Amino acid sequence: MPAATPPFVVHCQELMAGASTSGSPPTARRMFGGWGLRLDGLFVALIAFERLYLKVDDDTRPAFAQAGCEPFVYGGKSKTITMRYWTVPEQALESANFMRPWARLALQAALAAQAAQAQKPEESGKKTPVGAKPSKARRLR
Repeated sequence: MPAATPPFVVHCQELMAGASTSGSPPTARRMFGGWGLRLDGLFVALIAFERLYLKVDDDTRPAFAQAGCEPFVYGGKSKTITMRYWTVPEQALESANFMRPWARLALQAALAAQAAQAQKPEESGKKTPVGAKPSKARRLR
């Protein structure tokens, strides 16, 4: 039997529901000892150590930084890793009205990432252009 969704995760889902453009509620899923949140089918947030982190990109990060938010940082094997997820202002954790603009920025960043991914050429069908040297991986085959 799956474990119940923690109250803080449910609270974050409720706060972010008003940012949905489809009217669908945010969904939560356990991942790596924390939780991931999807809004309108896009991964927009993670919850770790009882903190909500929203997805950012180069366009949306300045708003989070200016509001005094902090990035999600963890220790990797040989260095510190800073992810593209930032906390929200404390006020946003108290009201869906205050959360809405921050959740929409996260949705904007997720949509931009999805669009960028769609523009990348498919790796499996990529061929080396005439006159170009094949990559090291191709030469080893």
